[in-house]
Order: sequence, then structure tokens, then C-alpha cells
Amino acid sequence: MSVTKISTEKAPCAIGPYSQGMIFNGMVFTSGQIALDPVTGEVVGDDITTQSEQVMKNLEAVLTEANSSFDKTIKTTCFLSDMEYFASFNEVYAKYFTNKPARSCVAVKTLPRNVLVEVECIAYQ
Repeated sequence: MSVTKISTEKAPCAIGPYSQGMIFNGMVFTSGQIALDPVTGEVVGDDITTQSEQVMKNLEAVLTEANSSFDKTIKTTCFLSDMEYFASFNEVYAKYFTNKPARSCVAVKTLPRNVLVEVECIAYQ
């Protein structure tokens, strides 16, 4: 069994005791990505569209570092601060996940740094 920690400067550093993701036997498990600028560590944007775009950029950086991609994603879990953002989030999401992986999307009370969206995924290399 082979386990590798994913680490890239092209995505935000973890803001807690976890890694950006892990690879186990060719499967990629990302931590949830939020709308942080990887250089400044600051939240990007104050609307769901801008934040969703940044989340996708961060997720793409983690997947790329793991020799994976959106097209190799088989499952996502999406967290929204409010379901009123569902349609706008889906517009951004659909541009990146064109293969339509399995997905769960839920509203939660609060997300880290009070962002509006967080997305994690499972992919293969």
C-alpha cells in the first residue's frame, strides 16, 4: 500500500491540522477547498460566483499536483452556506466537472473563514 501526502504552493496551505489531500493506491482524496488566494491566504470575493471560481482553481491545483484532473473525478462533496446559492454555484461547477461525477451538495451553518462554498473530491490518477 502506498500513501502520499499532496502539497502544492499553487493552492492555499491547510488552515488546520490536515493536508491538501492524500493519494492512496492511485486514488486521490482532496481536503475541502475554500476561496482562499494561495499567495495571500485571504478570501477571494464576496459573492458565490467569484468564490466558486477560486475554489475550482484551488481544487484544480491540488488535483494537478496529484497527477489527476476534474475529468478523473468520480465523487464530489459540496458545502454551501445557503441553498439560495445552489443555481449560481451549479453554473460554475458545471464548467469544470463536465464528466458529471457523483455528488452530494448540502447547506451548512458556517464554513471556515465564513466563506460561501467549500468543495472536496475523490479522483483517480
